[in-house]
Amino acid sequence: MNETLPVVRLKIERRSSHPWIFQKMVEKPGTRLPGGTIVDIEDRAGQWVARGFYNGHSRIALRVLTSKKDEPVDADFFRKKLQAAIALRRDILKLESVSNAYRIVHSEADGLSGLVVDKFGGTIVLEFFSAGMFRVRQTIHDLLASEYPGARFYWFAEEHVGKQESFDCRSPEPPPPETIHEHGLKFRVAPGSKHKTGFFLDQRDNRKFLGDLCAGRRVLDICCNTGGFAVYAKVGGATESVGLDLDEQVIELAKQNAKLNGVAVRFVQSDLFPWLRDAIPNGQRFDVVVLDPAKLTRDREDVDGALRKYTDMNRLALQVVSPGGLFLSCSCTGLVSEPDFLEMLRRASWQAGRELQIFKVSGAGADHPFLAHVQEGRYLKAVFARVT
Repeated sequence: MNETLPVVRLKIERRSSHPWIFQKMVEKPGTRLPGGTIVDIEDRAGQWVARGFYNGHSRIALRVLTSKKDEPVDADFFRKKLQAAIALRRDILKLESVSNAYRIVHSEADGLSGLVVDKFGGTIVLEFFSAGMFRVRQTIHDLLASEYPGARFYWFAEEHVGKQESFDCRSPEPPPPETIHEHGLKFRVAPGSKHKTGFFLDQRDNRKFLGDLCAGRRVLDICCNTGGFAVYAKVGGATESVGLDLDEQVIELAKQNAKLNGVAVRFVQSDLFPWLRDAIPNGQRFDVVVLDPAKLTRDREDVDGALRKYTDMNRLALQVVSPGGLFLSCSCTGLVSEPDFLEMLRRASWQAGRELQIFKVSGAGADHPFLAHVQEGRYLKAVFARVT
């Protein structure tokens, strides 16, 4: 068992199994507790309800780790959670036969709220979203090192997370870039670059599905990042593949990725709005168009603004799709729900004078699971449609 832990009391009865308990629902402890302290949680009647991390600085004051009173949160607890997460990827999903790059831990979905772990070949990247997980980082590191002998490790937290959670994550020197493979293709990844790794594992299956539809077609990949969809399209037999992105650094990585796979892709550095506004009257049309922008907001108050921006960019993108062509529209903004995203597409297609025949609505790969009672883990929307 844990040694006697500090107790944090709720202002409410615990009627939810969601692992997040917000500050407004929590009584302030009588003594100051460092951010990320493991505590016992009692409801307002004094009944024990759970055990987890407490952080008085964070909007999410409590992150529940277990609701079993006889389960201590110790090194053995984290070992079991990590082994279960790894078993899903290795033994059930058998991802290592598909790729040497996959998500090992997806936060709440793997019972480890505030931690994300990705594997990129011989490099393991830890991202911390909570002070609690940052406090147990050495335990997590040692357990992962025993499961992946010889791996290099890199860890970080985004600046806004460190401020919200009040911890100072000092990242080590970034490991050297390396080449990973998925579905037989190769891609360069660079953990520690400003784009985290320069590669998004969650789109693995969507890249493959899209690539298999591109034979004999002209393809435009808008917000192409490091060229994943554009490269898959050309490997899949596209007659022409064009990648568009504003960021000069990712364009350089995208060019390397095309070269690694022995394909010719034309990459253009430009903001999507002026580029599309020029392309539409000039009659540029593509048989397949992908639109996969970066997250548009982290602020619940700005969801309406994000939806307006999605509408604008989708309306323009739809106008460069050839009649009968294919359109893939994506959103990684977790605060935008799938129903709201589909409603946005309805509006954008109406404004563009197009009709969308949606034949597949997808999300993140299976190594990014979510819990039925924690829908926040289901963030990626990928909508495949034929445009008429």
